[in-house]
Order: sequence, then C-alpha cells, then structure tokens
Amino acid sequence: MTALRCVGVSRSFGALKAVDDVGLDVAPGSRHALIGPNGAGKSTLFKLVTGTMRAHAGTVELAGRDVTGLSEVKRCRLGMSQTMQHASLFTSMTAAETVALAVQRHDGGRISLLPRKQPRVRERADELLTAAGLTGRARVLVPALSHGERKQLEVALALACRPTLLLLDEPAAGMSPAESARLVELVERLPREITVLFVEHDLDLVFALADAVTVLHLGRVLLSGSPAQVRASEDVRAAYLGTGRREELFLR
Repeated sequence: MTALRCVGVSRSFGALKAVDDVGLDVAPGSRHALIGPNGAGKSTLFKLVTGTMRAHAGTVELAGRDVTGLSEVKRCRLGMSQTMQHASLFTSMTAAETVALAVQRHDGGRISLLPRKQPRVRERADELLTAAGLTGRARVLVPALSHGERKQLEVALALACRPTLLLLDEPAAGMSPAESARLVELVERLPREITVLFVEHDLDLVFALADAVTVLHLGRVLLSGSPAQVRASEDVRAAYLGTGRREELFLR
C-alpha cells in the first residue's frame, strides 16, 4: 500500500493544462520531493492532493482510501496535514500558545488561551515545540521569532493533528543556509510513521533530504525515481536549463 497515490490527476484553467494526467506513488515513511522548473504544476498538484482545489479528472488515494471527493478538512481528519508557502500566524501569541491552540482545535477540547490551566494541552504543545526544534522558545512572541523559527513553528502546527502524511510547500523559502540545515535536521528527526511529501526549489536541500524525487515539467511527470536517477537525467537538465546551455545543474 502507498501512503499517497495519484492516478491520472488533471486540472485545467481554460486551455492551459496545469496538471496533465499525473501519476504519483509516495511510499510509506519516505521523504519524497516534488520538483520542477517554474510553471511545472507543482503548486497546483499540491492543492489537488490536499483538497484545496478539485481535480477535473483522476483520483487521489490516502493510504489506499479514495479521498478525491473529500474536503480539505476531511482529508486532514484522515491523517493528511500541510504547511503553506505563505502561512499566517497569530502575532499576539507566543509559540507555545499558538501550538496549544492547534492542539485544542484538533483534539476537540475547550478552546482556551490559557493553556497553562490545561496540563495535557501544555505537555503536548511542549512535545511539538521540541519536535520542531524550538525548545526554549515557548514563551517567545511569534514576531520575535526568526524567519526560520516561524517555519519550524508551522511544522509544529502541522504535527498537532498527528498526521500520517505531512506535506511541506517550499519549507525552505527565504531561509538562510543555516536555517535550511536546521530544517533538514528537523525533518530527518521525524518518525518514519510520518510520510513527508515536499515541494522545494532548493535542490541542495532536496538531495540532502529526499529518498525519492518526482520531477514535473509542463504539468506532466518527467521522471520519478531515486535522487541518483534524477541527478543523472539529461531530460531533467534540459527541463531546467534549456537545450542551449551546457552547464551542470547539480553541482554536488
């Protein structure tokens, strides 16, 4: 059984086929990267997987269950969670209060902005902050966190719903090299019970983290395989660089 399977997934905007008959298999426990040049269809495919946009054709399966017709909320309840490329955080709250609110929302308990009065919620929030590499930052207001720390906080929020499939949309966008390195460590520390599918433009990060890579080009799957297969592909180089350039894309 796959953690995620897309079969013949398509989405058009007028005459433009943003995602065209895409097939994708994500193995349980993998760290699977979705890459491609600008306009390849990565963001649209992500939206079709999460349910924020409906596919015009094809099916999406989560752990063998067809979720194509389900809403984003229902997919979340079945174990799918995500971080957004541009997320909104409550600037008046601390890191701990933000995560505690997500814990309460997922667990269906009473919503309180005083999580210290709910020991179970506080303990769970502390666990999530530790998992996201934010130990010692619990009482810091969100605006005082660095850009990288806010990205880590978003991962903690996504983990609050206890996902089996975690989707990360350009998690390293705007990060410094040091922050990107911490992100790699964060994802590597996640238990293998959590499958990770991520879209990322930083190819150094992709090859440091992924054990499987799918390359999209013009809305279709150009190649899906191991990082070594993708690095060796002339088709992938041509898709990124164009046939008129001979420089190597992958420098490592």
